[in-house]
Parts: sequence; structure tokens; C-alpha cells
Amino acid sequence: MDTLTREQLENRLEKAEARNLYLENQVNWLMEQFKLAQHRQFGSSSEKTSALLQHELVFNEAEATLDSVSEVVEPQTITYTRKGKSEGHRQEILQDLPTEIREYRLPEDEQACSQCGGAMHEMSSQCRDELVIIPVQVKVIKHVRYVYGCRHCDRNEISVPIVTAPGPAPLIPKSLASASAVAYIMSQKFVEAMPLYRIEKHFERLGVELSRAVMSNWMLKGGEMLEPVYGRLRERLLEMDILHADETTLQVLKESGRSAQSKSYMWLYRSGRDGPPMVCYEYQPTRDGENPKRFLADFAGYVHVDGYAGYNDIANVRLAGCWAHARRKFMEAVKLLPKEYREDPENLANIGLKHINKLFEIERDLRDGSGEERKAARLERSKPVVDGFKTWLDETRSQALPKSKIGQAIGYCRNQWTKLTQFLDDGRLEIDNNRAERSIKPFVIGRKNWLFANTPRGAKTSAIIYSIVETAKENGLNPSAYLQYLFERLPGIATTDSGAIDSLLPWNETVQSALQVQKSLPLTDANPA
Repeated sequence: MDTLTREQLENRLEKAEARNLYLENQVNWLMEQFKLAQHRQFGSSSEKTSALLQHELVFNEAEATLDSVSEVVEPQTITYTRKGKSEGHRQEILQDLPTEIREYRLPEDEQACSQCGGAMHEMSSQCRDELVIIPVQVKVIKHVRYVYGCRHCDRNEISVPIVTAPGPAPLIPKSLASASAVAYIMSQKFVEAMPLYRIEKHFERLGVELSRAVMSNWMLKGGEMLEPVYGRLRERLLEMDILHADETTLQVLKESGRSAQSKSYMWLYRSGRDGPPMVCYEYQPTRDGENPKRFLADFAGYVHVDGYAGYNDIANVRLAGCWAHARRKFMEAVKLLPKEYREDPENLANIGLKHINKLFEIERDLRDGSGEERKAARLERSKPVVDGFKTWLDETRSQALPKSKIGQAIGYCRNQWTKLTQFLDDGRLEIDNNRAERSIKPFVIGRKNWLFANTPRGAKTSAIIYSIVETAKENGLNPSAYLQYLFERLPGIATTDSGAIDSLLPWNETVQSALQVQKSLPLTDANPA
């Protein structure tokens, strides 16, 4: 056996130590992933910061260098009082519901005083409310059109003119579909997130045999009818100068040239805090950056996004980053710490959180301000916090492993810095992209139930319907009632007339007035629900 020299032994030792360090980092990374997966499956999804860190947030600036006045916090006793629901609050909830009044009086022969026998009078009344749920009712409307002819012409072998009484055209030829039926099924699937097989069973319990294949065809045909409204909604959205964007996955089973397991994407674009709320979905088979470039080709302005690089390099677009995403990465790093260190304000993850939480605290104070007021206040209050945070990021980048959660959080903020600081330039911008996340959430919830789209046509139809119902919800309308309103009117208007389509958009005063009146109609046989 050859004897190794000292130099060879030192070289082996150096390689072994390097390998041990590599393996230790790999184990730490895998443990982070395991703990994070456990938390995602079993832990709370709340992003609230712990009480200790909230204390640090309220009474200390994000960096010691930002403190101008030291504050002394006196201990205080806080008493919590549970607030009950007042009668006024209950009446406010019930005021828009159809109301039926039932009165109870004593029979005339009982309206006599038990003491003296004299006639009694009504002193006052006692009133209580109760909610009555009327189950869905399904009925058939037979449209009978009478046909007329001339007996004189018939007897004299003259050409007989035949006239048919006019009647409403069918929503979908040769089908049982009505405006209310299609609107109801669309609402059940795209608002209540019920897959068609459950809706099929629901109709069975109502005594109606309506197969999911028939309903699927109705959804496709109905989506085609809504395309002019969707197209106009998209045009109006691109006229804005501040948007929010996001995207999520979708599985499409039968797509040419792609396996059923391939990931497709549903992209979302929506308006910001100014103007009428507008939500627009778009289906695309990939997550390629060319998709937002095509969609935003006629747009100029700001777009709130997360850190996905696919939104980069879009002409005439300035990207505003999301501080909620940045905060989420630091919170993930906190969750991976040993329990005894999670509330330690001195660890890197909590220091990063403290900076970002300060920005959100300032934003809460500015929520109701105008764009000019918000910009001025941000330059005065938020910019010093942002500058201090950037200094801290640069100083601590070498203290964390790049692949660790805290390293990834620091790296994300440094890489996204230009986007994250964009909110300082325009007071109309928001500090996060939560509007887009809230608007895409209904689709994500629905996807958990119906899992996939069968064809690209179905995916595109879903994008159209989700756009319509989410915009209706944002404008305070009942989506089912709004869909029925559209299906009753779209057949009678010129779909190429943008003015006519504008009159059907959910923020239009006529639409708002019509559906609010419909909401408050009293209970009758003709209006059972």
C-alpha cells in the first residue's frame, strides 16, 4: 500500500470538507423544502406578523439609522369587549330582500276586555323577521305561434298567403335553453364552482333530466354569444393606464400537438383603483412572454406584476412590483426557523419583514388619499424606509446562502428593486398586486373542483365567462341576474355597434338601475325567488 504524502492527505481533507459542506447545504435546503411543504399543507395561510414583531413595527423604524426620536412605551391594560349585532345592522342586511308581511289580529269576538267587557283597541304591534328559503323551481314555457291562412283563397284555388304570429327567437335553436336556464348553469359553474356532473345531479333532484353534455354545449354556445361583450370589455380595459396582471395554470386534455398532462395557462388582466372595475381573462397554451406582449400591444402605462420575467420588455409598459410577494418570501423564511427563534427580532428574516411591514403600515394610512396626496406622503414617509431597506439588503446579501429561503428572499428583492420602487413615482399605483390575486382566485377555486378543460375552445369559453361574471361581481351585480340580462338583450342588438355593447356593460347606469330594481321586486308567483 502506497504511503500518502502530507500534501496529498491535506488535499483529500480539503476535498472531503468541501463535499461535507456541499452535502450539509443540500440537507438544509431539503429540510427547508420539507418544512415549507408541511406548512403549506397543515399550517395557517395567514400572513399576519406575530405580536412581538408587530410591537417592533409600531414603535420602531425599520432601521436604527431611521430613528429620529426614541419612544418610551408605557405599559397599559387593554380590555376587549365583544360587540353584538345591533338591530339596525340586521335591518340594513335585510333591506334589499323581497319582503312579505303577515299580520296577526285577534278575531272580533275576542276583542273584548276580560275585566269589564269593553271593546279593546290596537295599542301597538310586535314584529320579528325570519328568512324563508324558496328552493329553485323549474318550469316549462311553451311558445305557441299560431299560423293563419285565407279560406277564400284556398277555396278558389288562389295562392294562399300564410302568416305566422311573431314570437321570441330561441336562445339556442332546437334546444330547451332559455336565458334564465343558461345564466343559472353558468352561475353555478363559474361563480359557485360546481362542476357539470354535480349540476346534472342537482337537476335530477329537481326532477329534470339534463345531461352534462347538453349543458356543456349550452356553455359553449352561450360563451360565443358573450364574445362581443368580452371584446368590448377588453377594449375598454386597454384604454386604462394602470393595470394588474397575473397568470395561473390550467390543464387542457385535447389540445393539438400537446399531451393531456401539459400545462396551459389562464392569464388575468384587470383595472386598478380608478375607474369602473374591469376583469379580463385570456387563455393561452403556454406561459411565454409573447402572450402578454400581444394582449398589451395597444396599451400604454403601468402594469402591476409579480416577479415573473415574462412581463419584461413590453413596449410602452412600466412594471410595478409586488411588495406582498417580497414579504411572503421573508415569511416563508421565518416559518422555517426553529420555533424558539421565530419571534427573535434580530434574525435576518424578521429584520426584513420589519422593513416591509413598515411600508404596509404607511399604505394603510394613505388608503383614502388622492394620487397626489399619496405620492407626496410616500416620498416623505416611505422613501426613507425603502432606502434603509436597500442598504440592509446590500449589506446582508453575503450573510445568507443564495439557495436558502432567506437568501432567496434577499435575492428576490434585489433583483426586483426597480419594479418594487415604482410605486414611489405615481401615487395612483399600489404597493402590491393583490387586486389581481383576488380576481384570479375564483378561477383557482373552480379549477380545484372541475380540474381541467376538455378542449381549447372550452378553455377560451371559460375565459370569456369568468371575465363577465367577475366584472359583474366587482360592479356590485348578481352575476346570474346579469348573465340573464345579457342573454335577453344580445339577440336584439347589433353586436358590431360599440355604443350598443357599452349600454350592456355592468357599470352602465341603465344596467345598474334595471338589476337593482329586479333585486327589490316583491315575492309573487311570477317572481318566486
